[in-house]
Amino acid sequence: MSEAACVYIVDDEEAVRDSLALLLRSVGIPTKQFPDGGSFLAAYHPGLRGCVVLDVRMPRMGGLELQQELNRRGCNLPLIFMTGHGDVPMAVEAMRAGAMDFLQKPFHDEDMIRRVQRAMEQGERDSAALEEREGLRRRFEALTPREREVAARIVAGDANKVIAIDLDLSERTVELHRARIMQKMEARGLAHLVQMMLHLQG
Repeated sequence: MSEAACVYIVDDEEAVRDSLALLLRSVGIPTKQFPDGGSFLAAYHPGLRGCVVLDVRMPRMGGLELQQELNRRGCNLPLIFMTGHGDVPMAVEAMRAGAMDFLQKPFHDEDMIRRVQRAMEQGERDSAALEEREGLRRRFEALTPREREVAARIVAGDANKVIAIDLDLSERTVELHRARIMQKMEARGLAHLVQMMLHLQG
């Protein structure tokens, strides 16, 4: 189940967590705080929305290790790393692994707010795209095996008559399958159906 979007702050320093939470709340951005990667992972589930602001260096589980585990779980939350001066190479490694941004400490408040807002917007776009894909997947799975077969032939550009001959069906039966496919997939037309099927294959 999806939750309201917020910023998940993961840092072992309580003062850093509190000051960052206060800063973000001052511009209306809700936050949740976690003292380490393990506690965030314990609370994590695929319905979370928003973004994660985390420190590179933390005891037990560092930021990069947390990122690796989140990637393994298929997490699509944008990550913003906070780094000390000597951690820039690690931050670059985090970016290569899919992090959205990194900020060197100490950072300017306006800079942090701007980057968090951008990450939140990206997170909402990613979340909407994921929900759309899952909805498509559910509709496709509602098709019978025969309807999926006919749908694949329609997307390939085959005419009803050709599909009927190849699948040993009457042309009328193919037309009925086609109508049910359009209805179940909630397709506005042939072009929309093709677009959805290609999206599923991608």
